Amino acid sequence: MTRTVLALLGLVALCASAAAQSFWVVGNQSTGRCDIVTRNPTIGGGSPYFFGDGPYKSKDDAKLAMTTISVCPPYQDPDEKKAPEKKPDTK
Repeated sequence: MTRTVLALLGLVALCASAAAQSFWVVGNQSTGRCDIVTRNPTIGGGSPYFFGDGPYKSKDDAKLAMTTISVCPPYQDPDEKKAPEKKPDTK
């Protein structure tokens, strides 16, 4: 009985940690930008990343951290669509 309870507790802990998503800020050599990724990045060894910082609990935390990293240009979220620019009336 005790083994079963311990096994279930271990399984619940494993599932909870797998469900929690973390975010990392990485510098991408090929694009010259910083990106936010959801997997622990591999630095070097054929990877395009030259640095990694994190983990962060939310994407907003990672965005905030990017503002403090000097090699990162201002963050532009690829998920957010830009509104079309309005041209001024020239009448």
